[in-house]
Amino acid sequence: MLLYIVVAILLCVFASVCLCGSVGTITLPENVSVSAVLVFGDSFVDQGNNNYVNTIAKGNYSPYGKDFLGGKPTGRFSNGKTLPDFLAEALGVKDYLPPFLDPVVNDKDLQTGVSFGSGGSGFDPLTTTITTAIPISVQLDMFKQYIERLKRNIAEEAANKIITNSVVVLVAGNNDLYLTFPLRRSQYDALGYSNMLVKLVLNFIQEIYTLGVRRIVVFGAPPIGCLPAVRTLSGGLQRRCAEEENNLAQLFNTVLGQQLQVWTTSFPQSKLAYIDYYSSLINIIENPKKFGFDVVDKGCCGTGAIEVVYLCNKLTPTCLDRSKYFFWDAFHLSEKGNSILVDQIIQDLVNLF
Repeated sequence: MLLYIVVAILLCVFASVCLCGSVGTITLPENVSVSAVLVFGDSFVDQGNNNYVNTIAKGNYSPYGKDFLGGKPTGRFSNGKTLPDFLAEALGVKDYLPPFLDPVVNDKDLQTGVSFGSGGSGFDPLTTTITTAIPISVQLDMFKQYIERLKRNIAEEAANKIITNSVVVLVAGNNDLYLTFPLRRSQYDALGYSNMLVKLVLNFIQEIYTLGVRRIVVFGAPPIGCLPAVRTLSGGLQRRCAEEENNLAQLFNTVLGQQLQVWTTSFPQSKLAYIDYYSSLINIIENPKKFGFDVVDKGCCGTGAIEVVYLCNKLTPTCLDRSKYFFWDAFHLSEKGNSILVDQIIQDLVNLF
């Protein structure tokens, strides 16, 4: 049992029969379009890039993908469609966002967007040293390769237009806060570490702005202490939301929100939307019936208390009605969970146009 818990701790840090249909769509102003959706971040937005790197954080085996196009495990950390898929759908671009590293992604796919996300990634270099995921800095290099590939295929002017008219989404920092901060306590207190991470976020935004990006969506940290695995490991016998982890996420979000406001005043020609990921998830967790969920403190896979990544496997039973579970495994949202989340944040994206 002790070995099981130790393995679970190492794995859970990487961050239905849904039949949930489509998410709502964003009504764009006249003469405004979105050419592509480009996504950076961690396991919440990894569409399968980790399939092609040497890391233990993968979702390319059953039961992951149980409800994805006939039960196909693609590397998405869910039973079906994920946050990037539903965002691309809501923006009217396409129904499925592929991973950049997938060798079958063709030039036409590239023109409407990809995800560079990697399960276990983060801004702090120490994070990906531990997880062996693709660092955000390397995801930026992948984006530069993406731009060069576009230019080779459709000419520079057309490629630049796609980048300018794209929506870029950033979902990261979760692994830094949960996994790496405890290892950094000798160097930083909570505020100091949050400031350090936010500085790295701003550097990243500045880099993609220099590359031509003008519409940027930045997600804050979720209520990390309410993720099922964290409840199990840090929430006591009653598996309550872990207060310390949630307080850290809220502190990071406060610093991030303030600094993003400063950044936007310096670059008024850009459009930036901050997504209050924390409040959106807490709203669903505290009001599950309102959103059609019965279970919000456990995942659908296995016991739901600890199973994530390889602890959720083809030998692990899954819940009977996946549409009633907000979480798929003990760390990641179900397809329906992702769908409901995107419906909650659609209005925040209007500021991009």
